[in-house]
Amino acid sequence: MLSFIARRPRGFLASSLLLALGACAVETPYQPSEGRYGYSEQQIEETRYRVTFSGNPSTPRDTVQNYLLYRSAELTIQKGFDHFTVVDRDLERSTRYYTQGFSDNFYYDRFGSRRGIRRFYRPSFYSANAYPVNEYSSFAVIVMAEGDKPEDDADAYDALDVLQRLQPLIRTDDDPGASDAAE
Repeated sequence: MLSFIARRPRGFLASSLLLALGACAVETPYQPSEGRYGYSEQQIEETRYRVTFSGNPSTPRDTVQNYLLYRSAELTIQKGFDHFTVVDRDLERSTRYYTQGFSDNFYYDRFGSRRGIRRFYRPSFYSANAYPVNEYSSFAVIVMAEGDKPEDDADAYDALDVLQRLQPLIRTDDDPGASDAAE
C-alpha cells in the first residue's frame, strides 16, 4: 500500500487527506453562540427581538434556517408569549475558497524553454484546485404576541407548533446522533 501511495502524484495524497478530514466534520449543534457559531438574540423593544444563528462550513443552509426558527419559537415561549411574527429576515452566505495545489517554479530562457540560460523567472502551477467553503448565517427580527396567531399572516408562527415540528431536526452537543445530522 505504501508503494502505491509513493507512486501517486502529490495531489493524490493531499486529496486523500482532505477527504479524510472532511468526513470527520460535524455541523454546528444547536447551542448558544460562544464566539462564532450558534444562536444569539438581542432585545430591541419589549416584544421585539433580533435572533441570529450562524453555522460552520459543515452546517447546511436549511439547518441554519431551521435552528433560527426553533430559537425564535423557544424564546417566544420563554418570554411568556404564544406566537411570533417575522418582520425582517436575511440569510447571508460567506464563501471562501480552499486552494489545493503544488507549485513548481522553473527558470525559463528568453524563448520560454526550461533549458538553457536562466534569463527570467516565471512561476508555473501544474496542479491546482479551488474548492468553495460556504458558511451560512441567518437573522430574523421577530415580534412576540399572546393568543392565537393571525391566520391571514404568512409570517406569523405558532411557537408551540414550531417547537414540536422542528424538534426531531434539532441536534445538540449532548445528542449521540449529532454527527449524523447531515444524513
